[in-house]
Amino acid sequence: MRVMTWNVWWRFGGNWRERAAGIRTTLETYQPDVVGLVETWAADGTTQADVLAKQLGLHAAFAPTSLPPEPDPVEEPGQLGAVVGLGLLSRWPILRTEVRELPHPQRPGPPPTALISTLDHPRGNLYVIVTCREWEPHYAEDRAVQTVALAELVTDPAFDGPLPVLLIGDLNAPPDEPELAPLRAVTVDTWEAGGGDPGATTLDSLLPYAPLEATTLIDRRIDHVLVRPGRPDTAVTVRGAFIAGDRPINGLYPSDHYAIGADLDP
Repeated sequence: MRVMTWNVWWRFGGNWRERAAGIRTTLETYQPDVVGLVETWAADGTTQADVLAKQLGLHAAFAPTSLPPEPDPVEEPGQLGAVVGLGLLSRWPILRTEVRELPHPQRPGPPPTALISTLDHPRGNLYVIVTCREWEPHYAEDRAVQTVALAELVTDPAFDGPLPVLLIGDLNAPPDEPELAPLRAVTVDTWEAGGGDPGATTLDSLLPYAPLEATTLIDRRIDHVLVRPGRPDTAVTVRGAFIAGDRPINGLYPSDHYAIGADLDP
């Protein structure tokens, strides 16, 4: 089972239409079974996840979220009416979805969310959580309580079964961030388990549209594929881990993040 997560940079940058081809090409190249999309869009009666699913022969789900907030005013006409969200692409049918609100005692406005999907895997229900966590340092309390909420969510006994539970997305935190400890304590970091380079980054300052203002996150691995065994007496085997989307396609990098992925024995 190949699992990926990718922050695809919504309709930011003024070049989202041109970048779409690179996103599609990258996913066609890596052929993942499950993909979590962060900063994906819904607009004009469809979603980016649905568009990609149709192109790639996959199933799709989408849920709105508040991280990051849509720009006000819009930066270019293509953003008008577009919603920021979380997406899922799946090789297997999506039986049901649920949107879980994450706590945000500090940041005003709508809540950030987690998209929980139940996939019809041949060996049973496969539970996948796609999410994005607060990133701004002055919302430190939000960052902490969201981590605890996600740790509780991924360990929910309702998800127990023959398959691992996946929590994937942009957690806006490198693996050694102390606030991330509650979540790391109950999951396996597939990058580490798969022998990934400890110095790898998914938010690279060398990218032409890198968010250099994110000084605590730049040049760090802040996107994650985390898993926990479906049962206490089972283990998760990680065959390898990889970075994708780290090369320009048709002269453009597909996003301001690189994708990250792992190959698992389910």
